[in-house]
Amino acid sequence: MTREAPGLLLVISGPSGVGKSVIAHAIEAKLGGAFSVSMTTRPQNPKKETDGVDYHFVDDAQFDAAIERGELLEWANVFGHRYGTPRGPVEQMIAAGRVVILEIDIEGGKQVRAARRDAMTLFILPREPEVLLNRLRERRRDDEATIRKRFAEAQREMAEGEACGVYDHFIVNDDLERAIDEVTDLIESRRARMASHP
Repeated sequence: MTREAPGLLLVISGPSGVGKSVIAHAIEAKLGGAFSVSMTTRPQNPKKETDGVDYHFVDDAQFDAAIERGELLEWANVFGHRYGTPRGPVEQMIAAGRVVILEIDIEGGKQVRAARRDAMTLFILPREPEVLLNRLRERRRDDEATIRKRFAEAQREMAEGEACGVYDHFIVNDDLERAIDEVTDLIESRRARMASHP
C-alpha cells in the first residue's frame, strides 16, 4: 500500500488456539499496523509491564469515568478486572493512515461494530473443530475435563461468531501463510476502495 492509503480499524476475533494472535502480528509487520493499548483495572506487574506500553493501568473510578465520558470503544469484565479500548488513540492512528488492530472477543466486536460501522471485522476459524481440541491437548496445561470445557466454550464461541451478524469475513486458518495472505488481500482491497471513494 502507498503512504496515502487510508487508515482502517481491524477487529480480529476467534476461539482460543485458532492462531489469531499470530495472524494479527503478521498483519502488523506486513502493513505497518498498530495494536491499540488497552486500559485495565488489573494490577500492574512492575517487573514485566510498562504503563502506557503494555496497558494503561487505572483504578475503578478512572475506568468508570472513561465509560461515562464515552472514551472507550469497547470494554469487558474478565475474571474480575475490566479491560477496554480507549477511543482517542485509535481514532488518531486511523486518521494518520494506520491499520489499527483490535484482537478482542465477540462481545467487544459487537460494541466496536455499534460504535464504528466502518470497522473491518474478521473471525478466524479452524479447518475443523477437532483441530482446536488437539491444540488444547498439545499445550499440556490442563487435565482432560478442563480441556473438554475449553473446547465446549470454543464451539459455542464459533457458533455465536457465525450467527451474530457482526463479522464481515470468516477466515479458515488451515494454512497459516495462506490465511495471512487472505487477510492481507482483504485489507488492501478495502483500503483501495476507501481511497477511491473518500
